[in-house]
Order: sequence, then structure tokens, then C-alpha cells
Amino acid sequence: MICRLFFVCLAIVPIVRAAAQSETPTFAHDIASVVYENCTACHHAGGSGPFPLTSYEDVKKHARQIAAVTSAHYMPPWKAEKGYGDFQDERRLTQEQIRLIGRWVETGAPEGTQSETPSAPRFDDGWQLGKPDLVLQAPRGLRLPASGPDVFWNFIFKPDLKATRYVRAMEIRPNGTAGARNVHHANLIIDRMGNLARAKADLINGFPGMDLEISQNPFDPTSHFLFWKAGTIPTPEPEGMSWRLDPDNLLILNTHLQASGKPETVRPEIGLYFTDKPPTRFPLILELEDDNALNIPPGAKNFPASDDFRMPVDVDVLAIYPHAHYLGKLLEAYATLPDGARKWLIRIPEWDPDWQAVYRYREPVFLPKGSIISMRYFYDNSARNPRNPNHPPKRVRAGNQATDEMSHLWLQVLPRGTGDRRREIQEALVRHRLSRHPGDFSAHLNLGAILMSRLDMQGAVTALKEAVQIDPRRPEAHDMLGSAMQSLGFGTEAMQQFQLALRADPDYINARYDLAKALAREGKFDEAVSQFERVAHDFPNSARIQDEYGVLLARSGRTAEALKQFDAALALDPGFADARMNREELAKQMGQR
Repeated sequence: MICRLFFVCLAIVPIVRAAAQSETPTFAHDIASVVYENCTACHHAGGSGPFPLTSYEDVKKHARQIAAVTSAHYMPPWKAEKGYGDFQDERRLTQEQIRLIGRWVETGAPEGTQSETPSAPRFDDGWQLGKPDLVLQAPRGLRLPASGPDVFWNFIFKPDLKATRYVRAMEIRPNGTAGARNVHHANLIIDRMGNLARAKADLINGFPGMDLEISQNPFDPTSHFLFWKAGTIPTPEPEGMSWRLDPDNLLILNTHLQASGKPETVRPEIGLYFTDKPPTRFPLILELEDDNALNIPPGAKNFPASDDFRMPVDVDVLAIYPHAHYLGKLLEAYATLPDGARKWLIRIPEWDPDWQAVYRYREPVFLPKGSIISMRYFYDNSARNPRNPNHPPKRVRAGNQATDEMSHLWLQVLPRGTGDRRREIQEALVRHRLSRHPGDFSAHLNLGAILMSRLDMQGAVTALKEAVQIDPRRPEAHDMLGSAMQSLGFGTEAMQQFQLALRADPDYINARYDLAKALAREGKFDEAVSQFERVAHDFPNSARIQDEYGVLLARSGRTAEALKQFDAALALDPGFADARMNREELAKQMGQR
């Protein structure tokens, strides 16, 4: 009986399939849903696509072109290979859908019954998430010529907040209300330490560059992918995963721009949506890289780069962002679990940096403690690589320009367990980097900061001495080393480090603050006041700073000025108990009310 049923099924299937293939596909019944789900997000009025695909007339006009690019798997531009990670918003056509489009074009691209046509997606020119709480516009636009090479440009935004806010959602309009046709993709980067302000004098105009290096506070690591690409649908952050924006932070929108055939000005906007709830879940962006290996000779067709990192805690992987430039060919990432099983994270067999993206997993990928995350990249520097920027090929090394190369893999991970467990991962990452790059200044600096947070001051001093030896021009290393020495009781040596920091950068206010406090500990109140005056001037809206300045003035005998400082602190924050107590005690000593 089983055999007879089996043969009966085999006999029926070809008949059904033949009947289906004999029917002529129509736009209304077969094609519209495929186009609307996979193409229209970019191809609509004001979108990044070169023409709209929101009606039968639109699609028929480009029917043969659509058939060609879909059969070649060029469109839709989804580069991650199926079966190597399950991602949200996946735009990938099945072979059956590709064949269906081809048959529709071959049979004359008929419309079919209009009543069967599904509604086309609607795209509001306004903000997709509603009116933002704060809208930031680039101070100046960038004029793009009608034609020419791609442009990588960084727009600067100054939120000028009065207090710390928490961001629950962000929406990027890469060219304001003018549409996104010129903007291929963009990354939003937060400069929390003011490095950019010191390095770039003219922030209004922005500056060129494909990849940026922004110093990070080791106690405040990057936590979110703030990324835009064509077709991106803005979504709020998951519950408990808002991100912090402080009053002195700068935002840098790192953009990849392309000429559209006519001169145009690009002037992006950013909409921020706030919440009163600080984060209760703390993700972390971790990075694997092998830039030091990138010394790719001309003609090399399969040049390798790799990195492996052992995860020190249980984590859920939320998203992944592979990155290389134009010589990248095959990009892979996977995890080897403690039991030896391999879990694929992503595989891109035909890398194209023009279609790079952050890939967000449909469901978090659990990696237990001890899992090894591996990055395996391969580069093609031959003349047969159509994206090779050099003709003939030449030796290529690591760098931030489009003609250089990169070997980076970023993952957003959420440690399991209660509280903020990012520091365990950070320390493991820093020690991993130092095992590969023992002369890395930032790694020694960050290790010193992490050890200080664990109250291992002797270990911190050792790491920070390495940092200042590698680069004695960096004020933050001297300042941090001074703080660690101060904690160990080496006051004189600590003040020397604070002074070296200020010699390297007189505007490095943290070192001036620390020097003033160290001088006060030594009883040198007049010198302390001299240093702290600049700190108080630079932070006129900080009640705490104004109060501390008042304390130093009082100890140096300048009581009338001290009272004024306490009053200034209370004017900023009437509920500031320390300032009120300090004022009352000083007034009592002076015989005043």
C-alpha cells in the first residue's frame, strides 16, 4: 500500500506543476507582492533607488531590467548567504520568484485584474516614528557634483543638551526632506570624550573620511549599532536598552555619498526620541580585527585575515556587522561552542562594500561561556576583481581610505545575568588585543582603566606606564596614571603626571581638576585655587564644580568669594545639600546669617 501511494503521488506532482507553469503570471496576482515586499523600500519617490517601483506602470517600464538584475542575483542586494544566520528584514528572492519574474516578462508583462493588485506600501515624507523630541540638522550641507567618484563625508551635530537624556529611538533622514537618493549608507558615532572637537577645529563644515577612529571611555563602551542604509525601517530600541546622550557629546554622521546625475546638496537630519527610563540591560559592541595582517601583494587572489576571541561569559548575539573595503571577497564569521559544535553567524561569499549592512538576528543567538568567535576574511587583489580600485593592481595595506583595506567584524552582544556585566568582556577583549598587538597604546590605557575600576591600582600603574611610554603625548594616559599613583599614596609623582598631561594639552580639563585636588591634599590651597578657577569657568552650569571651587576658596582664606560660589551652586541647584551646608558653616564662621 505504501509503495502504491508513493507512485500515485509521483504521478500527480508533475501534472500539478505543469498546470501551474502553463498559467500566465500577472502583475496583480503574482508580481506586485514580490516587488512591494523586496524592492519598493528603496524604489519609491524620495527613496534611494534611481526610479520608483510603486505601480504597475513603474514596474512594466523597467520589467526587462528587473528580470536581468534578479536573475543575476544583483537585486535585491542581500549579500548574506542563506543558512548561515537567520536575519530580520531579509530581502532575498527564491529561485521560484526569480523564474516567475522571468516568465512574466517573457509573456509581455501583463497587468492582470486590477482588483487583485495588493496595496503598494506608503512612504511618508515626514518622520516615520512621529514627531521627534529633538531634531538635529547638519549645520551646513555638502554640495555633490553631477558625476564623479563616491564621496565619504562626516557631518557634525551638536545636540547642546542641558542635561543627560536617554534615547529610546533614533531616525536618520540622510538628506532631510529631499530624499535619500545621494546617500548609500550612514553610521552615527557618538564622541563622548571630545576628541573630535580638539582634533578638528572647523566642525561646522564637517570633514572627509571613510572610517573614523574615535577614542572611547573604557567605562562607557559603544553599545548600539546606529546605522542607516537604503530601505531601513526605523524601530525603537528593545525595552530597557535606551542609550545615553550627555550635554557635551557630539554626534558624527559618517556617510557614503554617490552622485545622482545632477548637482545636489546633501544636508542630513537626525530625529531623537527620548525616554525618562535609563537602561537596565547593557549590550556591548565587541570587535574582532586583523588589520596588521593586511599587506596584500598585487595579484593575490585569496589573501587571508583572521581573528579568534574566547567569550568569557554567556551572551546573546543581537546583531553583526562585517566590514572590509573593495578587495574583500569572502567574509565569514562563526562560533565554536564548548562542545566543539560550530554555529554560523554569517557568511558573505561575494562581498561588496557598497552593500554593507548591520545584520540583526531574527532571534538572539546564544553563545555559552567559552565559545570561540572566529572571523575568516579573504581578499582578491587581482586584475579579475571588478571592484579593485587599482589598475594595474598594487600592494594594499590597512588604512582608513577607500583605496586601503580593513578587516573588521563587530558584534552586538548582551551578556546574560543581572546587572551590567560588560566589564568582564571588555577586560577579555583588551587582553586579547594586547596578546596580538603588545604596542597598542589604547589597549594599555583601557586595561589600566579597567584595573582601576577593580581597585587593582598596582596593576593599573603597570599598564598605564606602558601606555605613556608608547605615546607620551597623550594627556589622558598621564592623567589616569597620576590618579592611580595618588591612590597608592605617591602624591608627588601623581602631581608630576598631572602636570605632564597639561603640558601635552593645556585644555585637558580632567588633568587640571585632578591637579587642583592633589595640590589641596598637600595643603597648597592658593595653587589649587589657581588651577580650579579654569575648571569652574569651563563648567559654569555644574553646581558640584561651583561648590568645590567655593570650598577651595574658603580654605585659602578668600571667604567672601567662597560665599558667592556657594550661592552660585545653590542658584543652579537649590536642593544641593552639600552647597547649603558649606555655606551655612562658612557664614557661621564669618558671623553672618
